Amino acid sequence: MRESIAAVAQMPNASASRPHAPQESSPDPKPAAPEKPLPSDCCESGCETCVYDLYADELAQYRAALAAWRARHPESGAED
Repeated sequence: MRESIAAVAQMPNASASRPHAPQESSPDPKPAAPEKPLPSDCCESGCETCVYDLYADELAQYRAALAAWRARHPESGAED
């Protein structure tokens, strides 16, 4: 198996044929939504800063960033 991986790595344009090859990124990518915490992520002990508080802050930042991105990219429509 190692020999076949090494052989592929030495092939010209090997990264283009791999399914998980890094792709060129946009100079202004659309913001990604934060991941919502699972119910098991909260210990329910009344922490000063709960995972749900952090998520709410990240979600507010995401929404502001998305609104700014949409203003820069009106052709994208208003999905999401």
